[in-house]
Amino acid sequence: MTGRNALSRLPLRLESGARTNSTAALAEKLAPEPPPNADAGPADDEFDGRVNFTDTKKLFSSVPSSKLLRSVITLRLAATPPVADFGIWVMKSKLMEGPLCRKAILGVTERTFYRQFCAGKDLAAANATARELWETGLTAMLDYGLEHAKDNESCDVSMEEFLRTIESAKSVDSPISFVVVKITAICKFRILKRVSDLLRWQHMDKSLNLPWKRKSLPLLVDSSPFYHTAAQPAPLTAEEERDLDAAFERMAKICKKSIEASLPILIDAEDTEIQPAIDYFTYSAAVEFTTSAEKPLIFNTIQAYLKDSKERLLLAKTAADKMRVPVGIKLVRGAYMASENKLANSLGVKSPIHDSIENTHACYNECADFMLEQISRGSGSLVLATHNMESGKLAAKKAVDYRIEKETKRLHCAQLYGMADALSFGMKNAGFRVSKYLPYGPVDQIIPYLLRRAEENRGILSASSFDRSLMRDELIRRLKSPKEH
Repeated sequence: MTGRNALSRLPLRLESGARTNSTAALAEKLAPEPPPNADAGPADDEFDGRVNFTDTKKLFSSVPSSKLLRSVITLRLAATPPVADFGIWVMKSKLMEGPLCRKAILGVTERTFYRQFCAGKDLAAANATARELWETGLTAMLDYGLEHAKDNESCDVSMEEFLRTIESAKSVDSPISFVVVKITAICKFRILKRVSDLLRWQHMDKSLNLPWKRKSLPLLVDSSPFYHTAAQPAPLTAEEERDLDAAFERMAKICKKSIEASLPILIDAEDTEIQPAIDYFTYSAAVEFTTSAEKPLIFNTIQAYLKDSKERLLLAKTAADKMRVPVGIKLVRGAYMASENKLANSLGVKSPIHDSIENTHACYNECADFMLEQISRGSGSLVLATHNMESGKLAAKKAVDYRIEKETKRLHCAQLYGMADALSFGMKNAGFRVSKYLPYGPVDQIIPYLLRRAEENRGILSASSFDRSLMRDELIRRLKSPKEH
């Protein structure tokens, strides 16, 4: 497929549905010619494009039978709506207030869902899990499992944990590919909300001066949701500016430590209420701390279920190229569908989420196609974060079409720890660099993470039957031919 065709499928529209001349010209300019020999077969140093899910012996060759069995059982429980609903209810109920009940609930959680989806209680345990993954041919994205920080003191604590995580991955043969950073863990939510409101209003009123604003990349487009900011917000107070500066100083320390360790960081996305501030932190840090014209320090997350995601991706990538700022992209489908739709419905406005899952799939695959083509031209870096088998297979095919080398560090695949193992090993066997997203932290601290994952990933978990069936097939094969494993 030619680059022009890939970009022509990106319907860069404003909310009114009219395509702007400037955006169309931007797409035209960015669309390159097709790669040379695009129809030729893959060379030895390129992806073979064949993601094999039928050979379970090869897929799960590095996974012990005990772990396969535990995964089948736990995933089956997690995919059962009544079980998931009951678990969520228990975790949010007053049962957690009684010491004995809390201890019992945490104990059961630790031996089941926590063990399946989390890397351990502390950094040492997480690194041990990462080393186990390394032995199977996978790497790890370490994620300190904290949700929102409440005050500056807790923000400082989170920053120190991020710094320790990066420090632990400095060795040459480290199994750590990325460290995940949550802006909500180093900046108070209230500040992120205030900054987002001001950024939205400035997009609508270009005359608005924000004296604290740093050099960044485009954050919003005309089709972005603006209903979060119904009236012009007041300027930041002196105290709020101090809090914002403190948050940037934390980000600066994290970036400097990442540069020292030669380890890129991934910035998690949030809901649209505060996403403009998340993007602002990410892109302004990328601009300020760029040390190489090719190797990105920071990967921002684009959520393809948002209607404005393709246009924001294109505008940010174009601006970054002009400024010679290497910005990496982590592409996901999205994690806040229920809350986004609920808020939009309550306000009587259109949801920022695509109207159908098919539209989301199409948007994801088109954004991936665009970034893969950029990689083939030596511009861009992508973390393809997906649990969708079809997206994985399509990406493998495109990697062949665009003649992308197997060993490139510009392309990475990722899945959550404890989920989509067949896809992870299948993509690894096809020549991709593959990482697992490893949250870690004390059981009681990481419960909010588990609850959010349970609520957000109902669709993914319910669709995990294919993964479970492959695991069951491999277990049966091993029972029938125990000497072959």
